Amino acid sequence: GVVVGLVLLIACANVANLMTAQAAARAREMALRVSIGAGRWRLAQLVLVESTLLAFFAAAMGGIFAWWSAPFVVGIINPPDNPVRLSLPMDWRVLAFGLALTIGVTFLFGLIPAWRASAIQPVSALKGGEDPHSRRRVMHALIALQVAFCFLVLFVAGLFVRTFDRLSHQPTGFSTDRLLTLDTVTERAQSNASWDQVAQHLRTVPGVETVALAGWPLLSGHAENNSISINGGPPSDDLTYFLNVSPGWVDAMRIPFLGGRDFRPSDTYPGVAIVNETFVKRYFPNENPIGKTFDETEDEGGHERLQIVGLVRDARYRGMREPIPPVAYIPFQSIDEKGAGRPIGHATFIVRSSNSNPLTLARILRQEVSRARPGFRISNIRTQKEINEVHTVRERLLAMLALFFAIVALLLAGVGLYGVLDYSVVQRRREIGIRLAIGAQAGHIARRVTTEVFSMVVVGAIAGVALGIASARYLEDLLYQVKATDFGILALPAMTIIAAALLAALPAVIRAVRIDPVTMLRAE
Repeated sequence: GVVVGLVLLIACANVANLMTAQAAARAREMALRVSIGAGRWRLAQLVLVESTLLAFFAAAMGGIFAWWSAPFVVGIINPPDNPVRLSLPMDWRVLAFGLALTIGVTFLFGLIPAWRASAIQPVSALKGGEDPHSRRRVMHALIALQVAFCFLVLFVAGLFVRTFDRLSHQPTGFSTDRLLTLDTVTERAQSNASWDQVAQHLRTVPGVETVALAGWPLLSGHAENNSISINGGPPSDDLTYFLNVSPGWVDAMRIPFLGGRDFRPSDTYPGVAIVNETFVKRYFPNENPIGKTFDETEDEGGHERLQIVGLVRDARYRGMREPIPPVAYIPFQSIDEKGAGRPIGHATFIVRSSNSNPLTLARILRQEVSRARPGFRISNIRTQKEINEVHTVRERLLAMLALFFAIVALLLAGVGLYGVLDYSVVQRRREIGIRLAIGAQAGHIARRVTTEVFSMVVVGAIAGVALGIASARYLEDLLYQVKATDFGILALPAMTIIAAALLAALPAVIRAVRIDPVTMLRAE
């Protein structure tokens, strides 16, 4: 909403500049109308009607642009395998808001020119009117305002794009390549042997490379944690996260082993565990953890003794923004106090396919799971890549929308700058003609035309830097590993605005240096 408001302010400053230029250009016309008997109210009506027609025509064009751009932007945001669904209805509330905005802008920017037209002094206007330098000062101030707001929009867009880039390229510790997750439920809780039977059947399906079992996929949002106790000590303040996995799960996820071994088919919970690097750094620093034991403590006071049989590299468990916690992977097969296996009602099959697109196996695997055991049913099929991308949906949305509005803001600022420079050349064409007649070079003319405006661009950019740094603290919760004071974050908007200013100034400079002194002086 703030970015949209800034773009609206840029557009308003642009319209104000154009209205100022138009009022100056029509001063003689209005003076002549008054001289031949036109009333003040008649002049005000004329300007108001022209402003209203212009505003409603612009609103219609804006509606067409919005109708085209909204699906276009959503299409850019949507990846093929993880679409984002945005509700963009063109209902009465949207139309009412657009109409109210159009009327408000018409009143704001049409009333002032109408008032100035009705208050014009014919004698003064026909002699040359008010000081043109005062008009230029107003227009230059509006240019500085546009540039400041444009810099702020580009700055915010840069922060969001950099945040999305950092998060989307954040190492996860495991491979998502060709990985499919099958969330499965049963009518009644089933034994571990039944789950193993389904997994074994899936391994025979053509195109399946590896199959393993887990309580839930990594980064899926599910979590289980508890305090632990080392050597009979008190429960830890930090929580350790747990995930029950089958033999072969570590290999299926491509998580490297640093020591010890994988689970065996005979391993059960409680009994053994595989831990990650953070777990060892937290509880067994500078020690070999293989063979050591710890107790998983429960709120009710119970505890389960576990022996570490393996050490693996860190892998993200729950989120992309938070630090990787201590994690203990425990056997998928669990037994109770009497040594009997605990039945399992829901789990996830982790399938790595040999095809580049694992989703081509989705329909077949859904059928094969039910065929292997009639009581088993797949509730959800997702790629691991899709699960990971869920954690960057907001950042992707913000980055693409901010980038889109940054481009719109840059175009508006460029158009405004072009209008001011072109108006400046038209107002100063006699001066430029005289300078060319007495031998001024093209470079000197270009500097005379652009110096004042470019100084306002610099002032606006400096103000934009201050606004950007001040506003960054309100965006901290949306950013990740990005600082507002980073050189690249500040330099990119500045360089972009300077490049846009040079491009916008080019037509006006060309027009100025091509003025024919003889023709201009004869016309004057």
